[in-house]
Amino acid sequence: MATTEKMNNIETETLQLVLEEHTLEQAKNTKSVNDLEAAVNVLSDKFRELYEKLDKPKQINVSADTWPIQEIMKKGLVDVKLMIGAKPQPVVKKLQILLFPERDAKLFYKIVFGRWFLFLVLMLLILNAYKFSVHWSDNQKEVQRQQLENDQIKKAWHYLYNREGKAGKRLMDSAYLKSWKNE
Repeated sequence: MATTEKMNNIETETLQLVLEEHTLEQAKNTKSVNDLEAAVNVLSDKFRELYEKLDKPKQINVSADTWPIQEIMKKGLVDVKLMIGAKPQPVVKKLQILLFPERDAKLFYKIVFGRWFLFLVLMLLILNAYKFSVHWSDNQKEVQRQQLENDQIKKAWHYLYNREGKAGKRLMDSAYLKSWKNE
């Protein structure tokens, strides 16, 4: 008997412990559910307020200051009335050939006399350098031609001088000396 009572006691204590744990867990779950319910209520209140604000939008008052536009329109109307009331002016057609611009004359003169004058001077220098080089080249060709001619004359002179006898050599020497004196 004593062992059965002990067993019953142990079972009772175990059941009590399990029931206490289960009760604590149930209390925690109940608290969590209550917290969730409170959060859902708060959120639903906020959504309700938001829907109410969306159903009743605030009016936006746009105030545009049209005074400057009205003044411009008045001035334009006055100008139109003056043009209508005035005599029609005859249309004058002008044909102008402008060598220099009416505006920005300083800039134009700077361009013309600065850059164009420089280009003109450069072109003249290049032209004169070209003329000089052509003249120098022609002179060099003429000198070479005369040199070839003189070489041929010298060869012919030496050829004849070597072929002649004493009398012919004397005649050629006297002709050679006379040519030096005449120059």
